[in-house]
Amino acid sequence: MSKLTGLHEAISRLDEVWAGASDANDLSREQLISATNAVGLLQRRLDAVHVDVAAGIASESHPELVADSLAKQQGFRSAAKLIAAATGVSTGDASRLIKVGEATAIRTDLLGSRLPAKYPLVREAMEAGALSAQAAALIIAVLERCRIAAGLERIAEGERLLVDAAPGLALDEVRRLVVRVEAWLNPDGVEPHEDEQRRKRSLTFYERGGRLHFDGDFDVETGAPIVAALRGYVSAAFAARKNAPDPDAPDTDHRTVAMLQADALALFCSHVLGCKERTPVAGATVIVRIDYKDLVGGTGTATIDGIDQPVSAGAARRMAAGAGVIPCVLGGDSEILDWGRKKRLFTRAQRLALVERDDGCAMCNLPPEMTKAHHLRWWKRDHGRTDLSNGILLCETCHHRIHDNGWEIRIDGSGITARVWFIPPAYVDPARTPRLGGRARFGIAA
Repeated sequence: MSKLTGLHEAISRLDEVWAGASDANDLSREQLISATNAVGLLQRRLDAVHVDVAAGIASESHPELVADSLAKQQGFRSAAKLIAAATGVSTGDASRLIKVGEATAIRTDLLGSRLPAKYPLVREAMEAGALSAQAAALIIAVLERCRIAAGLERIAEGERLLVDAAPGLALDEVRRLVVRVEAWLNPDGVEPHEDEQRRKRSLTFYERGGRLHFDGDFDVETGAPIVAALRGYVSAAFAARKNAPDPDAPDTDHRTVAMLQADALALFCSHVLGCKERTPVAGATVIVRIDYKDLVGGTGTATIDGIDQPVSAGAARRMAAGAGVIPCVLGGDSEILDWGRKKRLFTRAQRLALVERDDGCAMCNLPPEMTKAHHLRWWKRDHGRTDLSNGILLCETCHHRIHDNGWEIRIDGSGITARVWFIPPAYVDPARTPRLGGRARFGIAA
């Protein structure tokens, strides 16, 4: 089937869906979906024509042609510049169109005999309207990178895997697929690549316009704990927001993801500055997945939950070595949980007891490592005692919300089985109905 025949068929399909409508506002929901699918097919079929034409222009603009170069005759320095100007895309995008066209074009040998395309399966998928030029460019690029290391037979298998899996995926998902297949094609290349990436890690910051600016660039092994911690904070914040008793209250947390991540970084650094030992409670976890034989043999690759880029078996072992289990018995070894006025700061044992009672932030349920132990009756102003009955775990946001917006806290009972109640101000709830907080809110506390 001619590429133009396929293009005409795609146009006809869109025309059928659009029949009788002046614009998209006249389409039903079903028609909108059908129109979207028809537009997608039309775009992919047009891409198949476009890359073919781009390869032809590149062939007629080869530097060896000098003055006879088609691009130069048209007033452009290169084929990519000509295509970019004609289609309104960037020069980089035009270059990718040329590379896809050249890699999927029918070739000829020195005698003029026709040879199959370098990547025939990609060509067939594009002609069938199953792959866009952008997706094909990603696939061809990874096959080219691994061509020497993997060998022709494995490259052919990799092409088949990618062409079978890519149709129907968004471009971001194709990128993830390509990353995984690259590790499969060339597993020995992952570890040297990690060394190169590790050497490029950086974090810079500067002050400008009264604000601090941070610019970070991390390899996967270094950055995975950062990602896990930030995502853990954001996930917990959104979970707390979802479970809020009154989502429409005036003081509801409306921070964006970017704001939450900024608050998380500030909170982590504040914790490090004031912490003499690692907080002995569970937090966000970096999960590294690797086959047992790869872990033992030191071969193959591992994946990290939430991160696309695989890591080597060596990196997986190093990351696993940083994991730990902290057994803890509350009140053991005759630890004193109530200190009265003898200590201003809550002890580790007291904090563990508060974790058991409050389950993290007693108000919004952020995880324990995102909280601080606060006195209900202030140590200095109110002469409050450093006792469990006068302590509560709160994240920074809830701490400010309570003090700035007039919330009150009441604790019923004693020890780790006590119940924490938050009493909203009248402008949030005119009846000022107490809201249960801490672990008891989820029916876990005894």
